[in-house]
Amino acid sequence: MIQVHSYESLGTYDGPGLRLVVFLQGCNFKCLYCANPDTISVTGGTPTDENEIVRMTLNERPFFGKKGGITFSGGEPTLQAEQLVSLCQKLKDAGIHICIDTNGSILNETTKQLFRLADLILLDVKEFNLEHHRRITGRSNETTLATAAYLEEIQKPFWLRYVLVPGYTDFADDIKSLGKHFASYRQLQRVEILPYHTLGKHKYEPLGLTYQLEGVKENTHEQLQKAQQLFSDYFKEVYIN
Repeated sequence: MIQVHSYESLGTYDGPGLRLVVFLQGCNFKCLYCANPDTISVTGGTPTDENEIVRMTLNERPFFGKKGGITFSGGEPTLQAEQLVSLCQKLKDAGIHICIDTNGSILNETTKQLFRLADLILLDVKEFNLEHHRRITGRSNETTLATAAYLEEIQKPFWLRYVLVPGYTDFADDIKSLGKHFASYRQLQRVEILPYHTLGKHKYEPLGLTYQLEGVKENTHEQLQKAQQLFSDYFKEVYIN
């Protein structure tokens, strides 16, 4: 069974084309700006048979066109890697384009198998500087960087996604260091800057949680343009999502 939090039909922000986005329950990061804190707990969600997800995907396939498909997001989908391997094999056999949206923090034989099955990985790099990454997520970024190296090694295309949080992830030196680190990666096809927002803030109080970034304002146009220029010094395909 797959522990599913929710679905989004005809999604346009989580991979190429129109996509069925499956948000899975459970995450091993505690990002200060998390927009879906209700997906963090590994308990909860709806146990769903993999064949039901295959059925839903095939029903929506007429809308996918040449680029669309299914994206597994979260939460952190690699927490359910073993179950996803079986599901993704069925989807692959049916000719469905598969994206995995991951923080890259779990790298073992099972997640490697999952990454090999997928067509595209959306790799969320929260911050390049280790201490700044710990401040944001409570975790190291070492395995995330190792995951990127593995994707490069097996020639698996991936997009790098970066949430721009004023005062937390918008340091020019960190973005430049990230750019230098990844500049030679041939499999990195696209960089997506995700503007910081507070759309999930209202979810915290009902969960008994305190929103940690109270008072942090959303990005200005100038901040986003500055970050895009910094990334563009290293990568050709840089978008504000």
